[in-house]
Amino acid sequence: MELILVRHGLPERRHDTSDPPLSSVGHEQARRVAAWLAHEKIDAVFSSTMLRARQTAEPYAALRGHDVDCHDGICEFDRASGSYVPMEELKRDNYEAWLAMATGDHGHDIGTFHETVVETLEGIVEANSGRRVVVFCHGGVINVWTAHVLGMTPRLFFEPDYTSVHRYMCARTGQRNVVCLNDRGHLREPIGAA
Repeated sequence: MELILVRHGLPERRHDTSDPPLSSVGHEQARRVAAWLAHEKIDAVFSSTMLRARQTAEPYAALRGHDVDCHDGICEFDRASGSYVPMEELKRDNYEAWLAMATGDHGHDIGTFHETVVETLEGIVEANSGRRVVVFCHGGVINVWTAHVLGMTPRLFFEPDYTSVHRYMCARTGQRNVVCLNDRGHLREPIGAA
């Protein structure tokens, strides 16, 4: 089966919640990834229960007539924090905090997060043998799943772009392969370009 993970679009920066809605740019990114994936036969659509992931999934699901099956096990690792700052803003405005996040010194239990994500995604894989599914989720989810597939220690080791597409082939035998990471062909033209 083919498992496609898509990171959510750019959310609003919010100090009052860790679950903000998409920004106007994020909504445009969601429309673009929906159009990019529209030509593929995708059998099922899944999403994190977090608003930014669900809002990213909605344009594709509407375009193709799919329901979105939401799972709490693919929410971001910092879902219980009180605010949301996009990583590129954190890196620019508070490099030390970004570096702590990037090196794993972020105060979250990455082992438990990894176990939850892998269990949830393996469940989706097992229930969808022989199919192609898309899962709208988060950068941390993509990182720990990719580390799992590559046999690496669970960690955040790369920066998935907003609405980037990540593909994995998952065999019934348990073999998992990375097909591509961080595909962003749908974003070649800048948002707002004529």
